[in-house]
Amino acid sequence: MIDLHTHSFLSDGVLLPAELVRRAEHIGYNFIGITDHVDQSNVDFVVQRIAELAETLNRFVKVGVIPGVEITHVPPETIKGLADRARSLGAKLIVVHGETIVEPVPPGTDHHAIEAGVDILAHPGLIAPEDVELAAHRGVFLEITARKGHSLTNGHVAKLAVEFGANLVLDTDTHEPSDLITKEHALAVARGAGLNEDQIRAIFMNSEKLVERIF
Repeated sequence: MIDLHTHSFLSDGVLLPAELVRRAEHIGYNFIGITDHVDQSNVDFVVQRIAELAETLNRFVKVGVIPGVEITHVPPETIKGLADRARSLGAKLIVVHGETIVEPVPPGTDHHAIEAGVDILAHPGLIAPEDVELAAHRGVFLEITARKGHSLTNGHVAKLAVEFGANLVLDTDTHEPSDLITKEHALAVARGAGLNEDQIRAIFMNSEKLVERIF
């Protein structure tokens, strides 16, 4: 299992980063991205601590730990600069909190995240077809999510991604221990999004390719 979108108590999760990693390792994860929420106010603080932790843990644990961020609820025009700042500080994985239908995300976030060339656009909600096409062109991965609420638009995202050839990944958006899932649960989430078995295999291969690119 590869999960590239999780949170510790450095943002709004409930676990220490080390405990999050240990719990993921215990249920059989291969890689985990710790992508705590950031804006301009805390990006330095979060990236430094997650990067230092990852450097230590990757010498001792079986699950690969990828330090990242989830850029969240910022003015869309600032996404590119913030993503560049996070990378310069040591973030290996840049996720942007997409325009989920269950939160008041600023309009234009999906488009600007894709234009910025981030790694993953998380739970992009009712993303526009032209932005899905742009994601396919820019190599930005669109997320199918196991997170309650955000997952309501998985079918919409999956359908457009298949139509336009955009790459999908499947993540949990974990905030607490019960959010971590097994590979079997992940398969069920993907099937629930309307994807067939070949398309589901492609999702897991996409996660592997993304890890190879950034880890």
